[in-house]
Amino acid sequence: MERKTGVKSIGVRGPIIREGDDLKKIVVDAVIEAANSEGFKLNDKDVIGITESVVARAQGNYATVDQIAKDIKNKFGDDPIGVIFPITSRNRFAILLKGVARGAKKIVLMFSYPSDEVGNAFLTYDELDNKNINPYSDVLDLKKYREIFGYKKHEFTGVDYIEYFEKLVTDEGCECEIIFANQAKTILSYTKNVLTCDIHTRVRTKRILKEHGANIVFGLDEILTTSVDGSGYNERYGLLGSNKATEDKVKLFPKDECKKLVFDIQKEIKDKTGKNVEVMVYGDGAFKDPQGKIWELADPVVSPAFTDGLKGTPNELKLKYLADNDYKHLSGDELKNAIKDSIKKKDSDLKGKMVSEGTTPRQLTDLLGSLCDLTSGSGDKGTPIILIQGYFDNYTND
Repeated sequence: MERKTGVKSIGVRGPIIREGDDLKKIVVDAVIEAANSEGFKLNDKDVIGITESVVARAQGNYATVDQIAKDIKNKFGDDPIGVIFPITSRNRFAILLKGVARGAKKIVLMFSYPSDEVGNAFLTYDELDNKNINPYSDVLDLKKYREIFGYKKHEFTGVDYIEYFEKLVTDEGCECEIIFANQAKTILSYTKNVLTCDIHTRVRTKRILKEHGANIVFGLDEILTTSVDGSGYNERYGLLGSNKATEDKVKLFPKDECKKLVFDIQKEIKDKTGKNVEVMVYGDGAFKDPQGKIWELADPVVSPAFTDGLKGTPNELKLKYLADNDYKHLSGDELKNAIKDSIKKKDSDLKGKMVSEGTTPRQLTDLLGSLCDLTSGSGDKGTPIILIQGYFDNYTND
């Protein structure tokens, strides 16, 4: 019988994860129990995704404001610190800023505008145009910004992030000066010591700062790369990818040991079911919200750990291209059979071929991680484990 469904993404419920929990056992048991309970079978090439949040929680990968402050103090001393290009997010940056402020005497906080790196916006480009402001060259201090644009609250959160971040800093007894600029080198007119908080552009930003005479330059990815007073840490990404845990603590991105976890889960599933599945840890998906203009990816990568079968990019034919071009004279079963035959005979590498034009040119882990993230959500669904079936199938698979 011809199969009538394609890809399935299934949220799998599990227990609330605590530090020290055996995550391998929890994930394997949850997936097998879900299959038995819901009456579906596991298959070769199924994909199991585990959200980075529960991985880091099981690792106990947390850091306090005091621990962040100590690393900042060790790296920057008492001179003013330029803190540039932060994400305007309470979840992602507020507690980090609190830690930086606790470890500093003065911060010059430089926001990009009209939005941060991932699309959280203070303003629109139309508003800039109406006020004859050029975001590529104009530098605004806080007084000038308020004179031109006033106080603006985010349409979804109801928060004026400029006011909110300023108060976080001053509440720590740290002096705060705020400017708005999009050129990294602008900060060097205020201080030569810079903490750059951007994620995906951080390498370029650091290079520009050093080329233009910065004295001390660190990125968030270089804060808490080792333990400070017993803190958690991340060898590769430091504070990038962290989330608020409490008013005094953040959960960091999972440590590199999560790479062992995915292979251990893969082996355990094979031992218990005989199926060769792929496994990945996923964080933020990589997609843009057209209403809020937010590009979701605030983590340094979508997937910090995955098994070998998830390397690479899709190698797919565009069915509508075949239907509209190669087989435009066919219909019905003739068309279906011709397309199936083309799929079976397709090249192992379709890069640059017209017949693949319009297929998504992204890494498998980015695509699958985005699907996992959308399925699990970020709230109270209670499904930190995702099972994806049929992703590597195509139109020929019955």
